[in-house]
Amino acid sequence: MQPEEIIRRPIILTEKATRLREKQNQVVFEVRREANKIQIKGAIEALFKVGVVDVNTLLMRGKERRMGRGHARLRNWKKAIVTLEQGDAIQFFDEKAE
Repeated sequence: MQPEEIIRRPIILTEKATRLREKQNQVVFEVRREANKIQIKGAIEALFKVGVVDVNTLLMRGKERRMGRGHARLRNWKKAIVTLEQGDAIQFFDEKAE
C-alpha cells in the first residue's frame, strides 16, 4: 500500500483531537482498516516528514442512523493516534507555529 492509501484524513476539528495536539504532541487520523501500526508510522513519516514515537490504533464501531423511515448502520473505521517527536508538528491549516 502507498502512504496516500493508508492515511485517509486527519481528525482535527474535535475537542479531544485539539487537546491532544496542543498538550501531548499527538495527532489523530482516520486510516485504512487493513493498515497496521508499522505501516501507519511509515506513512506519516513519509508524507509529513516528521518523526513518530508511538502509534495507538482504535477500531471505531459504526453507529445506527435514521435514513428516512428506515435505519442504516454506518461503516466501522479505524482511528490512529500518532505521537510525534518533541519539536515536530504537523500544520494542517495556515495556523501560526508556536
